[in-house]
Amino acid sequence: MSDVTIAPAVDEEREWAVRLMVSSEPWITLGRSIEATRAMFQGADAQLFIARDRDVPCGFLLLRPRGLASSPYVAALAVAPGERGKGIGTRLLEFAEGRWRTDSRHLFICVSSFNTRAKALYERLGYAVVGEFKDYVIDGASEYLLHKRLR
Repeated sequence: MSDVTIAPAVDEEREWAVRLMVSSEPWITLGRSIEATRAMFQGADAQLFIARDRDVPCGFLLLRPRGLASSPYVAALAVAPGERGKGIGTRLLEFAEGRWRTDSRHLFICVSSFNTRAKALYERLGYAVVGEFKDYVIDGASEYLLHKRLR
């Protein structure tokens, strides 16, 4: 884990991140298509960062600088299956917080109700639920909006 670095994605890593996302929960259950996922990674406001362990991609973070109420928003975060449980998700969120701490007082993220492991991580790191969207993406599941005050 000490060899993990986080830096902006290079072009060929965008497709790696798209494929990781569509092959992982919660996006499988949410029915996210590869086309819709690719579209998420496009645009001037899509900031993609890759976590690398010894130069091998192991996770990613997709940020939107003005995602919610003019505050930064973590649009997506994923860690490769073989790398989960090693603190990479924590490092990615800490990176996002550090990136925005001087420019914003707030950071937001959403999590699906059935994604209990991710929700527990976010809450452990100080994020609190500020809203619930019932049946928002799929029937029977909620999307929780979480917030953390950065300063």
